[in-house]
Amino acid sequence: MLENDPLTENEFSEILGRAALGDSEAQVVICQQYERQVRIVARILLGPQLRLHLDSMDLLQSVHRSLLIGIRSEKFSIESSDKLVALACTIVRRKVARKWRTLRRQLKHQSSPSGNVVYLTNMLSAISNPHTGPVEIAQFNDQLERLCESLHEIERKMLEMRLEGYTSGEVAERLGIHPVAIRVRWTRLRKRLQESGIFSDWL
Repeated sequence: MLENDPLTENEFSEILGRAALGDSEAQVVICQQYERQVRIVARILLGPQLRLHLDSMDLLQSVHRSLLIGIRSEKFSIESSDKLVALACTIVRRKVARKWRTLRRQLKHQSSPSGNVVYLTNMLSAISNPHTGPVEIAQFNDQLERLCESLHEIERKMLEMRLEGYTSGEVAERLGIHPVAIRVRWTRLRKRLQESGIFSDWL
């Protein structure tokens, strides 16, 4: 079987079962099903700033490890190659999001309005991007960047702090905003994010 050959439903189920039992050849075939797409998504999500700190191939290897461990422990329910690709892309987004949070904490003293927009765009894309195709991802990221640029500086700070794990109460206290006022701002922000197709349940 050649790399990225499409698998029938029966072939996929059989190979997935073998991979779960530790068959190394089957695991290679499973990884080949999503490898190209994950490399593309990783390069787009990392962007030039984060690419200095995280290599896309290292990220791909990390996705391989997470998926294969999950498959062997029966953590994942994967019914087709398409769902495997979607799961792999979700995993890479989560890994990029965690790396962005870590890097942001390390470089906090270097923050600037333009840096905030880059940070928010990459973070929101990493946790929310519903697409797996490179063209759709690029279009979604452009939409996110325009949204982040249009936000008030206070709103950008609110989002940054939530992405870094602060509670709503902590955000209100650190920004000196009354809790009632912060709830109103969150409601407006949540609506804008949802209208832009961004997953906002984390707010």
